[in-house]
Amino acid sequence: MSSVAWHPDWLVPQWPVPAAVRAVCTSRAGGVSLAPYDSLNLGRPSADDWAAVERNRQLLQQAIGAAPVFLSQVHGITTLELDAPPQPGALASEADASVSAVPGVVCTVRVADCLPVLLSDAQGRVVGAAHAGWRGLSHGVLEQHVRVLLHLLGRQGGAAPAPGSLVAWLGPCIGPQAFEVGPDVRQAFVARDQRTSACFVDYREGKWLADLPALARLRLRTAGVTEIHGNDGSPTWCTFGNPSRFFSHRRDSRVLGGSGRMAACIWLDPDH
Repeated sequence: MSSVAWHPDWLVPQWPVPAAVRAVCTSRAGGVSLAPYDSLNLGRPSADDWAAVERNRQLLQQAIGAAPVFLSQVHGITTLELDAPPQPGALASEADASVSAVPGVVCTVRVADCLPVLLSDAQGRVVGAAHAGWRGLSHGVLEQHVRVLLHLLGRQGGAAPAPGSLVAWLGPCIGPQAFEVGPDVRQAFVARDQRTSACFVDYREGKWLADLPALARLRLRTAGVTEIHGNDGSPTWCTFGNPSRFFSHRRDSRVLGGSGRMAACIWLDPDH
């Protein structure tokens, strides 16, 4: 599994974790789906050809050398502990995050504007992936994810785990230049934490531009995670503003009624 051959357009996290921690986030490139879902659409909830999506998932599995564990994502806060690769034909479990300490088990989340968050401890003993849209973030998906990851880490032995021992990477999502929201979204955050008001910019009457990566960074720091890398809210990370590279539910659904999905994956390499 140490030898991987993923597409050069995919994103490989640059973060201070051991070599045994493998992680990647796909882009649109490298699949078989035809326009407008070209080409590596990994999401079944679309009008794309089902066989093409299945083939794309097979291509992802071949590229990383293990089977991604796809979840049935519901914009909630549940984190699952994974202790084995997925069984062929098994139904996806309902959750928005997963963790594992078992080498070769690939924690995976699908995204198309929502923020993928990958986590590992600094020693590379446990890993996790979380799907963080505004609903999940506002209800505490990252805080819950950190709690479950630390609990799993504590069972590995050694020093008592602390949030400061974790390292996070934020993948592409809809950027603060494009994420227009109403007062309900802003209130969902500000009612819980007044500091989040700084992550919203008054845009027009009754509308704000929300900074999803900044909200995630704030939530992670509040949970005690201070080592955070990846998406800084700049335009190159924006799914909405980079149509040739990323799927975007908000952008594509206006025209197509749906969107393709990318995937962010993290796992422990059994060969290390």
